[in-house]
Amino acid sequence: MRIILRRISAGAAALAAAGLFVAWAGIIDIRASTGHWRVTDWFLHWVMRSSVRTAALGGHAPRFTAAMLPLAAGHYETGCAGCHGSPAMPRPAMVENMLPPPPDLQHVTATWNDAQLFEIVKHGVRYTGMPAWPTLERDDEVWAMVAFLREYPSLDQAAYQRLAGFSATGSPEFTTIVKSCEGCHSSPGLNETSLIPRLTDQSETYLRDSLEAYAAGKRPSGVMKVALSRTSSEDRKKLADHFANQSAATETGRASEKSARGKALAERGDRTRGIAACAACHDAAGVNEAYPRLAGQPIPYLENQLGLFRSGNRGGGAYAAVMTRAAAGLSDDDIHALAAYYGALPLD
Repeated sequence: MRIILRRISAGAAALAAAGLFVAWAGIIDIRASTGHWRVTDWFLHWVMRSSVRTAALGGHAPRFTAAMLPLAAGHYETGCAGCHGSPAMPRPAMVENMLPPPPDLQHVTATWNDAQLFEIVKHGVRYTGMPAWPTLERDDEVWAMVAFLREYPSLDQAAYQRLAGFSATGSPEFTTIVKSCEGCHSSPGLNETSLIPRLTDQSETYLRDSLEAYAAGKRPSGVMKVALSRTSSEDRKKLADHFANQSAATETGRASEKSARGKALAERGDRTRGIAACAACHDAAGVNEAYPRLAGQPIPYLENQLGLFRSGNRGGGAYAAVMTRAAAGLSDDDIHALAAYYGALPLD
């Protein structure tokens, strides 16, 4: 019995040594131009699908809403279309020679369920060039992309461009950077269901601090990380100045029972639960310009940001920790009421 075990061990060691020698000798072809053997291609795809299927077990998608689509579409245009193409632009010829080539997403998303798409978008796929989401803390952004991918096969060029706030990309010139930002953040493209904030009427200080926090990774966002990846500190200062000097037309918000409850919470807080009054810092005369204006922001955006603060995933500028503590005691109903109140306030 011992002799048999020794022979097996010796055989295994010899095979391992032979494998190492083949790898060291450079015999294995790793050139993308030659492609895979069919069995290799099948095996890699089988392993990938099996891995994603197992990793996605137990995953549950949130309720998808139309507000998710522009948030994801703008990121898709800047971060994904360069490899996968889009209804507005075919895949570049260059990527056809990648191994494996990035798939046309109009034809493959139906082969995955929502949890599996989430797994792929968030964590990427090794050996394919598919990267992980730029900021792993933001599951809400990843789910927005999954919602977008579900709609993607039905989008024609006009619908895609409308969602993406389409503008030509590829030039580092500042005017192009501004147009790219305006594609998502311009007031005409936003409405009361948006997950994207209005930048008009914010202070230059707040906008500059926010952009720097995104660029430094202190405020996690895969969408903004990619959007700012080609900007310098000077570009970000100019962007803050540009948007701070734009004003939105005055709009009258719509009051509701929730906004009335939110008003009480915003103006007085709730001492019994340790919740401070929001109005002590926001939308009041003479407050620190590093604090954002909340009036007229889309309600879903405000709800999402308060939820991120409460969970500790928001981050931001020098005062982010203050808001994280302030939001810690908020209930879901509190968040809905506060968002309804500030969303109903007129822009002025």
